[in-house]
Amino acid sequence: MTRLVGWICAGAVTFLAMSGGSLRAQDGDFNLDLHANGHATAQAIGLPEYPGAKPYKEKDDDSSSADLGMILNSFHFRLQVASYLTPDSGERVLDFYRKPLSRYGEVLECDHGHPVGSLQQTNTGLTCGDKGHVQINGSADSSTDRELRAGTPLKFRIVAIDSSVNGQTKFGLVSLELPKE
Repeated sequence: MTRLVGWICAGAVTFLAMSGGSLRAQDGDFNLDLHANGHATAQAIGLPEYPGAKPYKEKDDDSSSADLGMILNSFHFRLQVASYLTPDSGERVLDFYRKPLSRYGEVLECDHGHPVGSLQQTNTGLTCGDKGHVQINGSADSSTDRELRAGTPLKFRIVAIDSSVNGQTKFGLVSLELPKE
């Protein structure tokens, strides 16, 4: 039965990702809520918009953002990501987001997955090596140049600076909630 529910959920997530919709089912002890769309914003992620930044889309993408979520009984997963482009330097973008991120706890700075400075781990246990390496528009390795992280190992926010595009800085805002299991 568990395998069948897994296949149903995987098929529903694929359908939702392609159609940009939502699915909800509830029956006694069974609760399923899935959604997928391209409507994540800086505000929905819990961070301010960077002044003058423009949404960044790859040529083949319809949207510069994604909002994916799945609840299956006590299993909770949610990913919100929005990509932007600015003429400002990556350092300036990071400086802008340090204070807003501090609302979620200590701010940890990472460079290619390694901590920068004396803070190796936040008081909540968040590290640079925790799940959630950011992929900004298809970058499959942990090539993100720099990140700021704040939150807990299961629910955190990331501001990630990627390489420049035509002399501009590409960056992503992420909110990630991972299941406890």
